[in-house]
Amino acid sequence: MKILITGNMGYVGPGVVRQLRNTYPNATIIGYDLGFFAHCVTGVRVFPETLLDSQVFGDVRTIHSSFLVGFDVVVHLAAISNDPMGKTFEAVTDEVNCHSSIRIAEMAKMAGVKNYVFASSCSVYGTADDKPRKEDDVLNPLTAYARSKVGTEDGIKKLASDDFVVTSLRFATACGMSARLRLDLVLNDFVAGAITSNTIDILSDGTPWRPLIHVKDMARAIDWAVARLAPNGGNFISINTGSNAWNYQVKDLAYAVAEALPLIKITLNVNAPPDKRSYQVDFSSFQKLAPDHQPLMSLEGTVQELIEGITRMGLKDKDYRNSDLMRLKVLNDFRADDIVSGKLAWNS
Repeated sequence: MKILITGNMGYVGPGVVRQLRNTYPNATIIGYDLGFFAHCVTGVRVFPETLLDSQVFGDVRTIHSSFLVGFDVVVHLAAISNDPMGKTFEAVTDEVNCHSSIRIAEMAKMAGVKNYVFASSCSVYGTADDKPRKEDDVLNPLTAYARSKVGTEDGIKKLASDDFVVTSLRFATACGMSARLRLDLVLNDFVAGAITSNTIDILSDGTPWRPLIHVKDMARAIDWAVARLAPNGGNFISINTGSNAWNYQVKDLAYAVAEALPLIKITLNVNAPPDKRSYQVDFSSFQKLAPDHQPLMSLEGTVQELIEGITRMGLKDKDYRNSDLMRLKVLNDFRADDIVSGKLAWNS
């Protein structure tokens, strides 16, 4: 088996590489990434890419069709990866997250790839806190990032066939320790704040709903999708990926961190404008179709893992939101130093 993982040098990628290497020890696994966050290694002494057969540095917007020949599976993680980056680079987000994702799927199908796995997001539901959303409910994307995921799903659905099985994994909000940790994610941010300042600053009133999933469990779900056959869900499936037990209000996440780290102060921004990004999600379909790849991590275990990992990193800076642990900060610094263009490509 030959597997291509795009965007493997981000937050989720290291866990996916390890998971697939463990499942397919004899497979040829290739990483393809522009490398913006290659230097953002956290808490490890060995680069996660050592588990790959090869690491290719390249832009998914310019990948050539001939490169995809010979692959059995494409796992497409590459993306402008959150709402703040999507807002700052809206046109690029559409170009990278949507148009390139569809184009790569088209080329993959022509090249004879059998399985295409797309990392989508539950953020496509937008405001939906009245009841847990199912896959066939109306979508309400509120951001450029979420709209890009909806557009990609629409585009790749048309390509699916008996010979080209397409799986769109609508992931809950990511969390947990990684070899390239991000702190611009709600639970990770709360733990970092508790450790560095004994305070958890909730930027909203704490009531918005968020489904969460650990990056290790994301990798398990991708493992399932890599080998998924058409009879298990169809030639194309867009599936909520996570656990019903992991639908939380933001304030409950803060309380979970405070329980693990006593004497932590929690502050709510009661005057904040309502956060419209509030949704609960129904993960029953994923539970039914992927019984052997269900999430294994608990909230309590994830919090403890983050505490241990961030402590091991030696993070003490209260101003961590202005560091390379925030993806938008990395890109803005590259732009300020004229290392990266406004279209998010390396300047020569």
